[in-house]
Amino acid sequence: MSEIHAQSVPYVRDTMLPPAAPPSRQTGVVRWLRMNLFSGWFNTVLTILGIGIIWFLFHHFWPWLSHSVWKADSVQQCREIIAARWGEGATGGCFAVIRERWHQYLFGFYPRAGYWRPIMTMGLLFIAITPVLFSVSPAIRRWVLAATGLITILLMGVAETPDWSVILMWALFGIALLMAEYAPRRLFIFTVLYPVVAIWLLWGGSLWYPLMLLAGFAVGYGVIRAVPPRRSGLATFLAIAAAVIWWLFLAEPVSGLLQDMAAMRLMPVDSNDFGGFLLAVVIGVSGIAMSLPLGIVLALARRSDMFLVHIFSVIFIEFIRGVPLITLLFVASLLLNYFLPPGTNFDIILRVIIMVTIFAAAYMAEVIRGGLAALPRGQYEAADSLGLNYWQAQRLIILPQALKISIPGIVGTFIGMFKDTTLVGLIGLFDPLKGISDFVRSNFAWKGIYWEPFIFVGLIFFVICFSMSRYSMYLERRLSRENR
Repeated sequence: MSEIHAQSVPYVRDTMLPPAAPPSRQTGVVRWLRMNLFSGWFNTVLTILGIGIIWFLFHHFWPWLSHSVWKADSVQQCREIIAARWGEGATGGCFAVIRERWHQYLFGFYPRAGYWRPIMTMGLLFIAITPVLFSVSPAIRRWVLAATGLITILLMGVAETPDWSVILMWALFGIALLMAEYAPRRLFIFTVLYPVVAIWLLWGGSLWYPLMLLAGFAVGYGVIRAVPPRRSGLATFLAIAAAVIWWLFLAEPVSGLLQDMAAMRLMPVDSNDFGGFLLAVVIGVSGIAMSLPLGIVLALARRSDMFLVHIFSVIFIEFIRGVPLITLLFVASLLLNYFLPPGTNFDIILRVIIMVTIFAAAYMAEVIRGGLAALPRGQYEAADSLGLNYWQAQRLIILPQALKISIPGIVGTFIGMFKDTTLVGLIGLFDPLKGISDFVRSNFAWKGIYWEPFIFVGLIFFVICFSMSRYSMYLERRLSRENR
C-alpha cells in the first residue's frame, strides 16, 4: 500500500476552483481564424495572397457590376444611361438584354402562348423525382415540394400563363404534398407516368400515342406474367418481342382509334422551336435518366465471364470513349439520315438524346466498374454462400455497395454531361450559351453585347450543377449514417 496520506503531504486542495471561460484565443471566430487561415507561416502567406486576389477581382469588376443598367431598349441606350449617371468613360454591364430576352434564354422559340407547358413540365419533374431522391426524409420531401411549387407558380406569374394553368399547378402541388405526407409510395406511380406526360406537354399532339408507347411495357410485363416462372429466359425474349410488335404495328392504329373516340390533343410544337435552357434541361435530364441504367448494364457486361458479352461491351465502351462527343453529335445531325429510309422523320432532339446517352453511359460504365472492383472478394463469396443467383446477388448485395462507392464519379459524369449540352449549338440547335446569344446579337439593338449573356447563362448552369453536387454530398452522408 502507498505510504502517502492526506495528513503526511504539505498541502492538499480541499475546494474546487470555479469553472472559467476558455481563453479568448481558443474560442469563436479567433480560434477559427487561427485554425483555418493562420495556422502556420505557409497558410498565412496563402491567406494573404488569397485576400489580395479577391480584392483585385472585386476592385476590377465591382464598378462594372455596380454601374449595370437593367432597363433599356438597346446597347446604345445602356451606354448613354451609364455616361449620364457615372460620367464619360465609365463602364457598366447592360443586363437590360436579359430583361428583354429572358424568355428566349429560357424557352428558345417555343410559342409564347404555350409557356405554361414547359413550366408545368419542369414543376412536375420535381414531383416525379422527389419520391426517388428524397425517399427517406418526409421533412425534406415537404420542403422540396413546397419550394419548387412556389418557384413554379412564381415563374408562371412572370411568364403570364393562363389563370387556369396556375390554379391547376396549385392543385397538383397540393395533392403531391398530401401524398408525400400520407402516402409517399403512391407518388412512384406518377414517377412512372411522368415521361409520357412530359413528352405530351412539351411536343403536344395526341396524348394517346405516348400512352400507347407506355402500354408496350405493360404488354411485355403481361407476357412475362403469363409464362411459367421456371422459363425466365423464354419469358424475357417473348416479352421483348411482344413489346416491339406492339410499338411497330399496333401502337399507332390503336392510338388513332382512341383519338377518334376521345380527342385529347395539344397544339404540336416542332423540335426546332426548342432552345435555351428548355433544350439543355430536356437533353440533360433525359440523358441522366437513361445513361445510369445503361452504364450499369455495360459495367456488368464488361466484368462478365461470358466472352462475347465481355468483348462487345469492351469494344462499345472503348470506341465511344475514344470519339469526341461533337463527332457523335455530327453523326446524329448529318450522317444518320443517310442510313435511314427516304422520307423518315427522325426527330433531331431524339437523335441528340440518344448520342448523349450512349456517350455518358460509356463513362458511367467505367465509373461503376471502379466501384465493383473496389468491393472485396468476400462480398461475392457471401452472396454465393447464401445461394443467391447472379441477378439476386447483384441486386441485393453487390450493386448497392458499388453504387454507393461510385456516387462522386456518377454525379461528376452527370454534371459534365449537363454542361456538354451546350455543344448542340454546333449542330444548329439553339443552346443557351451560343445559339441564343448569337441570335440575340444578330439584332442591331443588341449588337456588341458580350459578357452579360455569358454571366447570366453561367450563373444558371452553376446553380443547377452546384445543386447536383450538394445532393451528392447529402446522399453520401445519408448512406454513411445508415451503415453505422
